[in-house]
Amino acid sequence: MPFSRVLVANRGEIAVRIIRTCREMDLETVAVFSEADHDSSHVRLAGRSVCIGPAPAARSYLLPQVLVGVAKATGADAIHPGYGLLAENAEFAALCAEQGLVWIGPDARVIASMGDKAEARRIAIEADVPVIPGSSGTFATAAQARLAAAGIGYPVLLKAAAGGGGRGMRLVANDAALVPSFEEASSEAQAAFRDGRLYLEKYLRDVRHIEVQILADAHGAVLHLGERDCSLQRRHQKLVEESPAPIDPLERNLITEAAVRIARHTGYQGAGTVEFVFDRTTRAVYFIEVNCRIQVEHPVTECVTGIDIVREQLRIAQGEALELSQGDVQARGHAIELRINAEDPARNFLPMPGVLKEFTPPGGPGVRIDTHCRPGYAIPPYYDSLIAKLIVHAPDRNQALARGRRALAEFEVGGVPTTIPFLARVLAHTDFIDNRVHTRWVEEEFIPTSRGEP
Repeated sequence: MPFSRVLVANRGEIAVRIIRTCREMDLETVAVFSEADHDSSHVRLAGRSVCIGPAPAARSYLLPQVLVGVAKATGADAIHPGYGLLAENAEFAALCAEQGLVWIGPDARVIASMGDKAEARRIAIEADVPVIPGSSGTFATAAQARLAAAGIGYPVLLKAAAGGGGRGMRLVANDAALVPSFEEASSEAQAAFRDGRLYLEKYLRDVRHIEVQILADAHGAVLHLGERDCSLQRRHQKLVEESPAPIDPLERNLITEAAVRIARHTGYQGAGTVEFVFDRTTRAVYFIEVNCRIQVEHPVTECVTGIDIVREQLRIAQGEALELSQGDVQARGHAIELRINAEDPARNFLPMPGVLKEFTPPGGPGVRIDTHCRPGYAIPPYYDSLIAKLIVHAPDRNQALARGRRALAEFEVGGVPTTIPFLARVLAHTDFIDNRVHTRWVEEEFIPTSRGEP
């Protein structure tokens, strides 16, 4: 369905990112903001901006009825949810459709099925995509999980069926730990997602996290834009992402073809990401989940392919066919994204809101900055601590690493601690340079007191 005005139901750098592409496509934009975000860049860039409530997200950004009401009142005919907040909320997507608004993303049915991690496992198996050995369903009681764990073999991971971001997840080393771990994880999942159901997976220790960017239109075309390596994480939160991943061509074909199969099997439409873990020892690939939205790390794919993923989202939502075929997608060079957070790594990455007394991003060839910040901007304490994404692109990985180190050295931020010094250490570390990292590497190398946590 064609549309001309888009309400951006998000904040921060992703709202800025979406507004910029909309303007290039001659689409009008409406920004929403909480009282705490009145001075954010997305408010200034949009054609129109509307305050939707107090600072807490639960009283502003997380109110579907309010967002839909603003869209109708301002004449918007489409809603782009960005990432986070309500981006994967099936009820919000369904409400938009009921109110005659175009939802820029997959439909509510797909979001609901992929949001249930246990259901997503079942769908992957149907699509002949390998999954981590684990339970065939969810558990309501610890006794049920205990029986399943005995068959799978310890250690195992308890995971929330409705979860994400590490919430509702526990590593269980032995039978004695299962019951208390189950109770903790289920309570956490209930509080975070209003759904305490858990399932089990075999714990794989030294794995890499690899994901595939997909695009699918309403005319049956599905293609992938290659893969990203997101193994640099802390407590399941990504810190550094890059493309391409350090896998060989056969493994790359295996993982990208699996991603396309899942998209076709679900009738997916829009941009999305299919995530896998890669066992470094056995070289096996296992499906873990589908993210039904734009990803934080989408710029690295844009850099190596030259494709504006937000533009493709908007075109697909308008009913247009993909202009590309799989053969048109060619990766060139290497890109790395570094998440700049207002956090203190010396204090266990404690978020540090405050006023940016100085904010001078780097520049030069192959350097991209996605941000909503500027000097004098007050970082609110109510939301995530991301203040900028630094993306570098170069002909090969070694040159991209050198460019990343140079850009980090140029990036000047004053007033709050940031992760810039930590990221500089990562890019200079021989393990990272030699591609010897895994999803637990940050905890083991930089935060040794956290050994043994999931």
